[in-house]
Amino acid sequence: MKKIVLLLFVGLLAVSVKAQDKTAKIEFKSETVDYGEIEKGSDGVRVFEFTNTGDAPLVISDVKSSCGCTIPKKPDAPILPGATGEIQVKYDTKRVGPIRKAITVSSNADTPTKVLKIKGTVKGEGAK
Repeated sequence: MKKIVLLLFVGLLAVSVKAQDKTAKIEFKSETVDYGEIEKGSDGVRVFEFTNTGDAPLVISDVKSSCGCTIPKKPDAPILPGATGEIQVKYDTKRVGPIRKAITVSSNADTPTKVLKIKGTVKGEGAK
C-alpha cells in the first residue's frame, strides 16, 4: 500500500512540475516610444504594443511610472498565448521641456520586470 501511495505522489509531483514548464513571455514591438517634438497641450497618449509569445496566459500585475506626469494603463484581462495587448501611457504635455521617463511593467512572464521608456520634447508656446 505504501508503494502505491508513493507512486501516486511521485506521479502527481511529476505532473505538477510539467505544468509549471508553461510560461508566459512578453515581447514588445518597441520598448521606447519617441514623442519627437510636440506642442504644449497636445495629445500625450501613446501605446506600447506587445505579444504573449509564451504558452501560458500573461497577466500584467502592475505598471508604474517614474513620475506623476506620466499615467500608464495596463490591460485588465490576461493575454492568451499568441494574443496581443497594449499598455497605454499618457504624458502631461502641459509640462514644457524634454521627456525622459521610464515605465516599469510587472507580470508573470519569464522576464517578470520590463522597463519601457518614453522620450521627446514638449515645445512651449511661441517656440520655434
